[in-house]
Amino acid sequence: MPTKVSEYMTRKVITISPETGLREAFFKMRDEGIRHLPVVDQQSQVIGIVSDRELRRPGWVDETPEIGHDYHLSDDLHVGDVMITDVIHVRTYDTLTKAVGTMLDHNIGAAPVIDKTGDLVGMLSNVDLLRAFQDSLESQKQSKKKKVTI
Repeated sequence: MPTKVSEYMTRKVITISPETGLREAFFKMRDEGIRHLPVVDQQSQVIGIVSDRELRRPGWVDETPEIGHDYHLSDDLHVGDVMITDVIHVRTYDTLTKAVGTMLDHNIGAAPVIDKTGDLVGMLSNVDLLRAFQDSLESQKQSKKKKVTI
């Protein structure tokens, strides 16, 4: 039976509102050790996603990059100003194979996970997928050991 997203997703979802300042968003990511934050409205529906990439170099910045401009940590700018609004998500019941394909097709490092009702229930990141890959390799290793000892 194929492995489902729900088996490897991170269930502790840390979210942020579009009104949050970029400085606060940066420190929230740093303190939580994450690189992606789903942006939710007052009804907890996902309306965007922001990553450390948007904080480093928002797409609308047109000045030449300098070392002093790596991060735009002003609370005068808000998450809603830089978030990605075309959110690519995966579902709890998707296979990991399908989720990997989706993430590769869209060149994203993490995706919000929604359940059958459309509620946000997790995040699936590259780190989660590496954990699944590691488990698969361990399983193959154990399987080979069993064959040798028979």
